[in-house]
Amino acid sequence: MSVEPESRADPVIPATPRRHSILVYLSMAWLVLIIAFAVFADLLPISPAAVVAGKPKLPPALGELDLLLGTDNLGRSMLSRSLYGARASLVVGAVAGLVGFALGTVLGLVTGHLRGKVDTAISVLSDAMLAFPPLILLLVLSTVLTPSVPTLLIGLTLLVIPSFARLGRANTLPWSSREFVLAARNMGAGNARIMVREILPNVVAPLATYLPIVVAALIVAEGSLSYLGLGIPPPTPSWGGMIADGQDSLATAPHLVFVPAAVIFATVFALNQLGDHLRVRFDRTLHD
Repeated sequence: MSVEPESRADPVIPATPRRHSILVYLSMAWLVLIIAFAVFADLLPISPAAVVAGKPKLPPALGELDLLLGTDNLGRSMLSRSLYGARASLVVGAVAGLVGFALGTVLGLVTGHLRGKVDTAISVLSDAMLAFPPLILLLVLSTVLTPSVPTLLIGLTLLVIPSFARLGRANTLPWSSREFVLAARNMGAGNARIMVREILPNVVAPLATYLPIVVAALIVAEGSLSYLGLGIPPPTPSWGGMIADGQDSLATAPHLVFVPAAVIFATVFALNQLGDHLRVRFDRTLHD
């Protein structure tokens, strides 16, 4: 009498739930709000950044919207200047970060795939730029050139290109030796086609996850230069310039420094939280 073997069901492994920190949601909400307020500042019921809204050095108070965060040394609304200053700081950080991301990704893709003398030359240049103190480079550019938004964009872009180039090269090297890349080469595909069609889609996502963190660092760098008087020139408001304007009144009117400092802290913290969240979700090297 034959005995049929017992049927064995495959074990069911429950999916690991993804935990989303409340800080990530708060960071996203803050970034959406600060960007929206900066873009639509002209439509908000607040005074322009250069218009006197009340007596000088008024502390924050409820009631009138212009006086919600107090006034500066000239009586201008701190709320208005913070929102209009977000335009300058966010635009400089975002544009420099995006341009550096694009150029650095291309350089990293070329060096990681072609290697040889091209890889050596670009790697040496990137190492030299990374070894140069960033603040000294920005100070030299601001001294030689006229302090302005284009000067800031040039200097900040030069700072981030080597970092993205090194990251792009590190991500390109393992992909360039994958089987589908070798198959494309055996089928007659050229280097340009392989880099654009085969490698680039796999490299862009991990590099893009670092973009919010880089933008946060660029906002801090812009604020440092504006604090030193070498950033965005007045009368255009910027967060670093607001801190510089209020430093002499720190003892009597601390809100002149704390308000822009708090905005910078919240924005940089939110960008770092967003960058870490994107890395965990889209960087394949963290899941392999």
